[in-house]
Amino acid sequence: MIKEIEFNFTPEKLQNPKAIKEAVASKLKIKIDSILEVELLKRSIDARKKPITYCLRVAVYINQTKPLVEPKHIDPLQKKVDKDKEVIVIGAGPAGLFASLKLLSLGYRPIILERGKEVSLRKKDVAKITIQGIVNSNSNWCFGEGGAGTFSDGKLYTRSNKRGNIKEVLQMFVDNGAQSNILVDAHAHIGTDKLSGIIKNIHSRIEGLGGEYHFDCLVTDLIIKDNTIQGVRTSEGQEYIAPNVILATGSSARDIYVLLKEKNIALEAKPFAMGVRVEHPQELINQIQYHSKTYSQLLPPATYALAENIGSRGVFSFCMCPGGVVIPSATQQGECVANGMSNSGRTSPFANSGLVVSVIPSDAMNYSQYGELALMYFQQEMEKRAYTFVNTNKDMPAQRLIDFLESKPSINLAKSSYFASLCPVDMNEMLPKFISQTLKAGIALFEKKMRGFITRQATLIGLESRTSSPVRIVRNSDTLMSQSIKGLYPCGEGAGYAGGITSSAIDGINIANKIAAAER
Repeated sequence: MIKEIEFNFTPEKLQNPKAIKEAVASKLKIKIDSILEVELLKRSIDARKKPITYCLRVAVYINQTKPLVEPKHIDPLQKKVDKDKEVIVIGAGPAGLFASLKLLSLGYRPIILERGKEVSLRKKDVAKITIQGIVNSNSNWCFGEGGAGTFSDGKLYTRSNKRGNIKEVLQMFVDNGAQSNILVDAHAHIGTDKLSGIIKNIHSRIEGLGGEYHFDCLVTDLIIKDNTIQGVRTSEGQEYIAPNVILATGSSARDIYVLLKEKNIALEAKPFAMGVRVEHPQELINQIQYHSKTYSQLLPPATYALAENIGSRGVFSFCMCPGGVVIPSATQQGECVANGMSNSGRTSPFANSGLVVSVIPSDAMNYSQYGELALMYFQQEMEKRAYTFVNTNKDMPAQRLIDFLESKPSINLAKSSYFASLCPVDMNEMLPKFISQTLKAGIALFEKKMRGFITRQATLIGLESRTSSPVRIVRNSDTLMSQSIKGLYPCGEGAGYAGGITSSAIDGINIANKIAAAER
């Protein structure tokens, strides 16, 4: 007999397998000897009150053992797949890579075209940004093998439960080197230090199964005939021909949106969010969230999620990185963009999160001449404006949180995780007025939820602007194909249909399935 139950357990008791069995036996009112195995299915932290506990969901095997399940393996392709079985995948981020893995399992051969470099070489270009302030427009924190997700917290939480099989995505990560605990943690994460190795493993698997990679391969044109995709053309003049093209270029690939508009491919403006990064000492966040100045070292660094409505606008925390660092994520010289990341151990003494305000098409009326791309150009101009406050791609504008609320300049700044230098600026001058005012109102409400959130130890770092795509590439809801071009599949965050690693991966898998279904 197998029974699933839920119960709460302290972090200390969680280290004792016998204590878990005893708790299960007591809850089910059965003898402990009849429990042959307890399988952990889900684990989350309940920090609403003291003592802090883990909420566990487990499968209890009563008088029977857990059946062995043989792992499923994709057999390597024995020969080159026919041309009609090749699919061009533009972009080697989560959407493109997981689409490629799924395509291989379905008998299709992905040809991956990535504008950036392999992850090992990409790291050198990333270092140049923080050390020298030099941005390679094709190889940076956003572009290159693994996409923006490679240099992130590696959070695997998504609300897209109805869009696809999250377990399939998580299992693919585990199959390629991620720790198995991501299968059970409610808010699983991998960490930047682990992600690069996993991306390399995925690379080896795709090539081993017959897929192709082409790096430093910038797609500059789509080859279209009779409203049907024929292939793509690169900046080097190379043509790649295939009947299906997955466009998984990420939300920072502005050149792709411009190309699509020139080709009269259906687009629409998509609301996004903009604001700043806020950084606190992690110890302070732990004290607030765990309701104590001291807490069990068996608990992970605390996180938070905050959201409020100020009038018709939303203001919320975004991509919270406990034990993390702030990074520069501009993709061009002359732009200022902040983001956050953390390693698997989340060992930094700082916590950072985006604090952002919703931006809607009416906010970009001054850019209406760009039509569906108005919000994109608004976003870009705000990044250029932020740059003028520091005049370097290495340093970041910053202000103490309290000084921002009081509209006064910071004489000095708190300690920070940021690799290079922080330059004191007045965020009230740097940010659009509707964003600064909404942030102030939202932060006041956040303080009521997290007493101590407003402190001189907190620093605002900006600009946080790449929260999601400001453009949606319109596609058919049934086929997931572009409404304009047959055989073109807009995919992932850059297409406006995902927001993070997991949802992008799910979208890639879904599109691979649709390509296969279209030929049945």
